[in-house]
Amino acid sequence: MDAAFGALCALLLAAGPDAPADAPPAAPSARVALPPVDVPAPPEPAPPPDSAARRDPSGSVTVIRATERPAQARDAAELLAQAPGVLVQDLGGLGQTKSLSIRGAPSGGVLVLLDGIPLNGAGGIAELSRVPLALADSLEVLRGGAGARYGSGGLGGVVNVLTPDPRSGPTARGELEGGSFGTALAQLSAEGPLLGGAGLLLLHGGTTRGDFPFAFDPTPQVPGDPLVIEPRANNGARWGGALLKYRRDAAGWATSGLLELSADRRGLAGTVDYPTPDAREDGRRLAASARAERPFGDAGTFAARAFYKDDDSAFSGGYFGALQDQHLRAGGLCADATWLAGGWHALSGTVELGAEALADSTGTNPAWVKASAVAMDEVLLPGGRAVLAPSLRVERIGPFTTFSPKLGLTASLPWALELRANAGQAHRAPSFLELYVTQGTLLPNPDLRPERALFADAALSRRWSNGSLTAGGFGSLYEDLIAYEYYPPFLARAFNFATAAVYGAEASGALEFPYASATAAYTLLFSRNLRDEPRYYLKELPYRPRHTLRAAATAGPRWLQGRVELSAQSEQFTNRTEENVLPARALVNASVEFELPFARFCRAAAEVKNALDAQVEDVDGYPLPGRAFYVGLKAQLGGTGTEGKR
Repeated sequence: MDAAFGALCALLLAAGPDAPADAPPAAPSARVALPPVDVPAPPEPAPPPDSAARRDPSGSVTVIRATERPAQARDAAELLAQAPGVLVQDLGGLGQTKSLSIRGAPSGGVLVLLDGIPLNGAGGIAELSRVPLALADSLEVLRGGAGARYGSGGLGGVVNVLTPDPRSGPTARGELEGGSFGTALAQLSAEGPLLGGAGLLLLHGGTTRGDFPFAFDPTPQVPGDPLVIEPRANNGARWGGALLKYRRDAAGWATSGLLELSADRRGLAGTVDYPTPDAREDGRRLAASARAERPFGDAGTFAARAFYKDDDSAFSGGYFGALQDQHLRAGGLCADATWLAGGWHALSGTVELGAEALADSTGTNPAWVKASAVAMDEVLLPGGRAVLAPSLRVERIGPFTTFSPKLGLTASLPWALELRANAGQAHRAPSFLELYVTQGTLLPNPDLRPERALFADAALSRRWSNGSLTAGGFGSLYEDLIAYEYYPPFLARAFNFATAAVYGAEASGALEFPYASATAAYTLLFSRNLRDEPRYYLKELPYRPRHTLRAAATAGPRWLQGRVELSAQSEQFTNRTEENVLPARALVNASVEFELPFARFCRAAAEVKNALDAQVEDVDGYPLPGRAFYVGLKAQLGGTGTEGKR
């Protein structure tokens, strides 16, 4: 199966290479620049202040423009899955729990940020279903250890959701969409001049019943018995929120502020074998930040930033029993400076101070202080065609102290190739839930140690006027991974259980012509348990498919475009003994989008998701929706008409 799947992936990549285009080669953040390479590609805008291209100039970064998204994508998780190295775990479709793994790292080892505000919850995992696509202007996926530049939690990578930047030209936009399973979504935004700067207000909301039919085997012990079609119960969700941003440039300072509010409610359906028809989750979030930046002529920059997050989740029914409430609050201050020294290297330093506290219905209520210091240098090597970037973060998180060094290299090679390579160490401190809080049948362990990753990667990329291609390899050694193990009589407890190796290869490409484009991203992943008890030794880690492929093709003029997408992954194990297997799957989506002839400022779309009606499930016992149909309408008033190309 693996060989056949690998051959299919290779064939598709060769026939139609193209994936979400990797971030263009970026000059190091403090203006140490390589000599220009004669590549006939259009110039790229400078990366925004919170972008991964500025914070980690040698990192493997894929940028996905949400404003250019196909009609099929309606949440951030669907777009993130297009990037190489990314695997999304889905517990039931739109509005249900979605978590993220990058390059085989555990879900808690991926940081998710909203304009730099950390969104990971009290359990250490970021809930992607609580990141509506309406908030995103673009999504940055930084693959590989990110501890030196982003701190605890960046074992496998970072996702940074960049919200729309307010523009000074008055513009209004609106979107409506509806379709199968009682799904309806809407968003409305307005931006323009405000108090000497520019402001943006965005409102969004959605609802879905999630009651799709799925095939169920009520007697799996009887081979050949007929499947039963049942509706997915207690799988509905609804959500809404607002985003307010302000930007002003005056007296040499660039200042900006953000306020984000959101609320959601959903049923927690449980697995097919153990449904929970009355389990519910209610969530609310407030996130705010302010930033000020000032350049020192051509010599460097200084920036200061503050953020606050208030995240509340309440669980009831099912295995939660009585109401369980978790109220996580976090905030921090950050100052960083860069300085160009002698024209051949640039120094940068960052100091961060923050605090985090959890108010829990069990009365545990843990809290701690977080502090870190980062130093980085970007050195232009002799010959002027390579930049070496060593960096080190020293971090104190509650009772834990970690050191995260990294060495990065960016080099211009013959034939307009660019090399990016990195090696280093990253950590993740145990979360409040893993350390202190009893949740249902899960017990904490106050003796847990931070997880650690030793990592290395390298990739070559080439860009043309109508496309790009990137290919590389990666490897990580994970130590003291945290997992829940059986703890008699009927409970599970968190332990540091093993050392594991994860390694593989990635390839992505893009082609674009006047009336057609294509993208593809392929990941080959191997994983092994090391120094574990004999029944697990050298076995693959669960939920890490060997092959993952995403491919898409778009054709037609701007006023009438059709798109087809393929999402495929090979089989994967769901336990450490390699006894339970989640089958391979391939999903096909198709859509058509067109301008209305009587209203050129409006675009309509029609689409079918899972066009072949594949009956699949994710994780272990969570069915995914079958064939579904949707229609939508987008409108824009004002602006230049090119804002979709931000």
